[in-house]
Amino acid sequence: MNTKKELLIGLAVGVIANTVGTLIYILAFSDIGVVETFEVAVEQEHVGSLLALGAILNLVAFFSFLKLRRDQRAKGVLLATLLTALAILYYKVF
Repeated sequence: MNTKKELLIGLAVGVIANTVGTLIYILAFSDIGVVETFEVAVEQEHVGSLLALGAILNLVAFFSFLKLRRDQRAKGVLLATLLTALAILYYKVF
């Protein structure tokens, strides 16, 4: 299969896994709604922490792709994780 397509699939899986992980964390540990939790996180400058906790789910996707020998998809998940790290850095610095 086309390596660019595999990389994009992995990137999409990584972004989706991070989003789902963040939502699971918010739903499990927050007493208020998702939007309100995100607004409070922005006010208190904890968005980076939310994103980092959501990125834990990327580990599952990454190692699953490695086990299935889908190396390009694993690289895409790694790229999504690096983009998340850059977003966290942005929120921490600015």
